[in-house]
Amino acid sequence: MSVLPTLDQKPDYVNRMFSAIAGRYDLLNRVMTFGLDQSWRRLAVRYVQSATSGGRRALDVATGTGDFLPLLHRAMPTAQVVGVDFCLPMMQAGLSKVDATEGTGAYVGGDALRLPFPDETFDAITTGFGMRNVVDLAGALREMQRVTKPGGRLACLEVARPDSALLRFGHRFYFTRVVPLIGALLGGNAEAYTYLPQSAEQFPPPDQLRNLLKAAGWSNVRYQLLGLGAVAVHIAEK
Repeated sequence: MSVLPTLDQKPDYVNRMFSAIAGRYDLLNRVMTFGLDQSWRRLAVRYVQSATSGGRRALDVATGTGDFLPLLHRAMPTAQVVGVDFCLPMMQAGLSKVDATEGTGAYVGGDALRLPFPDETFDAITTGFGMRNVVDLAGALREMQRVTKPGGRLACLEVARPDSALLRFGHRFYFTRVVPLIGALLGGNAEAYTYLPQSAEQFPPPDQLRNLLKAAGWSNVRYQLLGLGAVAVHIAEK
């Protein structure tokens, strides 16, 4: 049974859902990905790191509990690192990650479709597993491009589907059958972790996302598959 909301209901649904699971979100992420999600984030940070070689600013869009912020800080100690999200309980659950930035990090409440920053503010943009939650994906990609300085870089981590039929079957079984059970047992919220695989099924495959990034004005767009093809990191420049 589908738990996916309609487009007009999606913002409120997503906000309520993430508010409900904020306290155990990090634990569930580590368990579901066997701890690999952090290595994927570190790779994404390496792709954008040189864009802030002079210090400056980095932004993590749909930051959630802020997993990217300490990683960005360690890679770019002199950069200001900002996480933006519209779900207050998620950011509250990740306050320790702002503390880990030694005064260079902050959270800002905001919508990925209307980022509360002037044009050409940031040298580097990251986003991890949040784009499938926006109502207008193309609009979010344009907004990230708008707030990026010329020469800046984007690294976008998102779900994908393995090319191999056997791996795709195993991935789908794990995602649609096992993940909701993990969510129910460890997070007490099976619906939220049913939404996750269902929203992933609706997300554009890597080639299509690459085309959407190009249409949003990004250049030199490419991607790398990770996790046996279950995850893709797209890299782009402005």
